[in-house]
Amino acid sequence: MNVSEGRDESVLRAIGGAAGSHLLDTHADPHHHRGVFTLAGPQVEEAARRLVSEAVARIDVRSHRGSHPRLGAADVVPFTPLEGSAFDDALAARDRFARWAGESLGVPCFVFGPERSLPDVRRGAFTTLAPTTGPDRPHPSAGAVSVGARGLLVAYNLWLAPASDVRVARRVAAAIRGPGIRALGLDLDGVAQVSCNLIDPLAVGPDAAFDAVARHVEIARAELVGLLPARVLEAIPSSRWRTLDLSPSRTIEARLEQAGLDVAGRGGQ
Repeated sequence: MNVSEGRDESVLRAIGGAAGSHLLDTHADPHHHRGVFTLAGPQVEEAARRLVSEAVARIDVRSHRGSHPRLGAADVVPFTPLEGSAFDDALAARDRFARWAGESLGVPCFVFGPERSLPDVRRGAFTTLAPTTGPDRPHPSAGAVSVGARGLLVAYNLWLAPASDVRVARRVAAAIRGPGIRALGLDLDGVAQVSCNLIDPLAVGPDAAFDAVARHVEIARAELVGLLPARVLEAIPSSRWRTLDLSPSRTIEARLEQAGLDVAGRGGQ
């Protein structure tokens, strides 16, 4: 899940700590001003509720300044089926969470999944799209939450060489968008970045995203955000892993084993 805090380490530790042993990974980006937490295991819904409660209590979006688009403090809460669970399980978890957050935290929630995409929510929230649960206006300090059910996604950033600027990044992002990849061109304190969501990473993985950008512009470095499925890593020649910022230790499966978590019949975020 994504929260609108990427700079204050004490706040990030408190938010991540609320998830307990369900927390597999934390990735913070001061330019995006965004934190990405990966959770999994039995009772992951309860862990997600604790984490979001902490984020809502600690983050005030009225003073937030960052490069990444956002709707709220606990900005995106996606539920993803892992081995032994089905997409219907993720949908049910999404809907339970949205009801809980709307009622218990007083934060409006917009759901995404089969009905609409996350970009659809960002474009239409509070204008053409009413909240699914909770108040009909943003929470004063926490804004709103996008709560979703989706398949496994890989978040991947490509930092461009110094000669490029945000105009180049935006042109490249527009050129590489497609059914398996969403992309934004961002200006991160004078450095251009193409920020990608690989929504079908077995079809369009980090290697394909890297090569697609490299066909248009020189890349300074790659950055994996969070974790990726082992089968996505295994589809890429190991000789490329270092350049692509990938390693076996950064797979979901490796972190589950490290944490001693059994996810059979369970989900993750």
